Amino acid sequence: MGSTSVREGFVQFGEWRTWYRITGSLDGEVTPLVVVHGGPGCSHDYLLALAALADTGRPVIHYDQLGGGRSTLLADRGADFWTIDLFLAELDNLLGELEISEQYHLLGQSWGGMLGAEHAIRRPRGLRGLILSNSPASMDLWVSESKKLRAQLPRETQDVLDAHEAAGSIYDDEYLVASQVYYDEHVCRIVPNPPEVLKTIEYMAEDSTVYNTMFGPNEFFCTGSLRTWSVIDRLSLIEAPTLLLSGRFDEATPATVQPFFDAIVGARWEVFEGSSHMPFVEETTRYLEVVNDFLADVDRR
Repeated sequence: MGSTSVREGFVQFGEWRTWYRITGSLDGEVTPLVVVHGGPGCSHDYLLALAALADTGRPVIHYDQLGGGRSTLLADRGADFWTIDLFLAELDNLLGELEISEQYHLLGQSWGGMLGAEHAIRRPRGLRGLILSNSPASMDLWVSESKKLRAQLPRETQDVLDAHEAAGSIYDDEYLVASQVYYDEHVCRIVPNPPEVLKTIEYMAEDSTVYNTMFGPNEFFCTGSLRTWSVIDRLSLIEAPTLLLSGRFDEATPATVQPFFDAIVGARWEVFEGSSHMPFVEETTRYLEVVNDFLADVDRR
């Protein structure tokens, strides 16, 4: 990123702290991009490739959501605490504290896109452009599609998964190895995973409270509080120009993304043919080009 400046810090969010990173300067005239990570409960690290957009003069803001990464961890809190409204309030607080709430773009990946859709539905005044990357419009669709993807795994892998789930031994090493077959196919097809992806995995291993509470034990076994989540019946409320991104081998299959495309007026949809759930590391150059072109187009309107 050459001489592009990087600033890190915390903003106070109630009695807790949200960690952030700004690549580039907020003092210029180019609308900043806020990047919302997935999980729930991940860290921003696996999305750091997007910081390269700052080379175009656009400031890029990453942050770690409460309960993950470098932000305040609260391992003793339950499902009544970890809610969509909490994370929407945290995002609003961050926008206000960084003084960008009057003008910003937002890119949400996976769970971050779910949160981004919820944010956009509220029609915030400053939201200029919305990018929903590798995100489903409902968890029913996610669960039904993950069953189809799982059924395409080798028979012996499916048998191991089924046996341990029936026995309640989903943290057994054999089960974890079998689960990785799904991850290598539909989450990140670069094996071994890139360092920035491994960094996020390390953070989640230290505290997986949010992920386990809101989603479940793994990507294809949703048992958490988000299990009944859907935004489908509210998508027509989104007014911001919207770009949809997904990978050909993505666990966020076309069926999970289709409702966004059908309901959001003028939405564009780009599919990355060589990618799964992380095209920003699987096809980095093209991903950045697509995002940059969309944001530049929105800025010209």
